[in-house]
Amino acid sequence: MLNGKICIVTGATSGIGSGTALELAQRGADVVLVGRNVTRGASLAAEIEASGRRALFIEADLADRSAPDRIVEKSLRHFGRIDVLINNAGVLINGRVDETSDDEWDRIMDINLGSAMRMSRAVIAPMRGANKGAIVNVASDWALMGARGAVAYCVSKAAMAQLTRCMALDHVADGIRVNAICPTDTDTPMLDLAYEGDGRDWKLEKLAATIPMGRVARVDEIAKVIAFLASDDAGFMTGALVPVDGGTSAQ
Repeated sequence: MLNGKICIVTGATSGIGSGTALELAQRGADVVLVGRNVTRGASLAAEIEASGRRALFIEADLADRSAPDRIVEKSLRHFGRIDVLINNAGVLINGRVDETSDDEWDRIMDINLGSAMRMSRAVIAPMRGANKGAIVNVASDWALMGARGAVAYCVSKAAMAQLTRCMALDHVADGIRVNAICPTDTDTPMLDLAYEGDGRDWKLEKLAATIPMGRVARVDEIAKVIAFLASDDAGFMTGALVPVDGGTSAQ
């Protein structure tokens, strides 16, 4: 159940983030939307409020290390508490080790992993004070297995999986649950960056051939599992890495 819960979603203005924000609101949550696209953020907030839930858009670049404290402070001032954090913000840069610059490596680690750590650190105190809370990290099926041509991204998501496990153990006594979802290729704008090819249809067909269920995931399919992990229905789950990958990691 998510009725009345206050949920922060990072990377909320696109793809899985926006789909998750809408899913949370549909299930009765009020949502703090964090992102860089002001136009899309305002539109999404208006859509959520039109559905009868409350929404707050906070423009922020999570490469700014001061952003998490500002986001949490604004969220607490507006809503009074924080029940759920969805660490979804991420970037993808393709390349093998010999093709990856130090700047590219540092950027991926800082956004994909560092921002999740800093956002989690910022919400721990208010969640601990309430003796309850849920953090859901959006990792990847590439956190569970190797892949070609995206070494920095894969390593960042594997590290996020370990961050999930460690935070779950460290904060279970605080009433805070920490889990991660590990989605496969999903039909989002990031998919266009992940693979080169002759157009979107070609990419979708190529990717579908690698997934046992024969297609890429839809955003709503990923969002529903995130919402479950955030909800009280997952009350006995912490430290879990949940593949939502059409059977890919079972191969």
